[in-house]
Amino acid sequence: MNWLAHLYLARHSDAALLGALLGDFAAGSNGLERFGRVEHAEILLHRRIDRFTDTHPDVTALRAQFPEGHRRFAGVVLDVYFDHLLSRDWPTRAPAAPPLDAFTARVYDVLRERHADLPPRLQAIAPRMAASDWLGSYRERDSVDRAVTRMAGRLSRQGERLVATLDDLRRVEPLAEATFDAFFPDLERFVTRTREG
Repeated sequence: MNWLAHLYLARHSDAALLGALLGDFAAGSNGLERFGRVEHAEILLHRRIDRFTDTHPDVTALRAQFPEGHRRFAGVVLDVYFDHLLSRDWPTRAPAAPPLDAFTARVYDVLRERHADLPPRLQAIAPRMAASDWLGSYRERDSVDRAVTRMAGRLSRQGERLVATLDDLRRVEPLAEATFDAFFPDLERFVTRTREG
């Protein structure tokens, strides 16, 4: 899953929202000692969500629809596309959450307030994320292409293959949406069970 889904699945305290994002920016356990118990728990949950998503039979079957040379990038593209589906249908997919604009504004506030605590890479992108409303912009289908192209620009190699995977996504979009419809409730139940266990 990509950032919006991780944030939605986090407990909605400021510390939990920060921890949900840190899962992609805090490698291993290095540097986690500066974060509190809540952030640490959400970082670990972020990683479990990623594993659950990557190994879910429906998501695995969907990735198999991508050409062999692009399958390793399919997960990245699908994560962003799944955020698009979540944000596009936010009122029905996240009925207990605040409206999307209010939710994302709170995330940006947390990033501003905790800027000094952020890992350097997140410090660098957080202002751009807020200024361009990356999270809220996922509502628009074009944002998937923009986000993936931005990611490809940060790759030292094979960025063009990541961008090429967007054409594969267009071919399987109806199946990808059906997969998300089936998979996302499983993921929500997994998060609930993980928290309870």
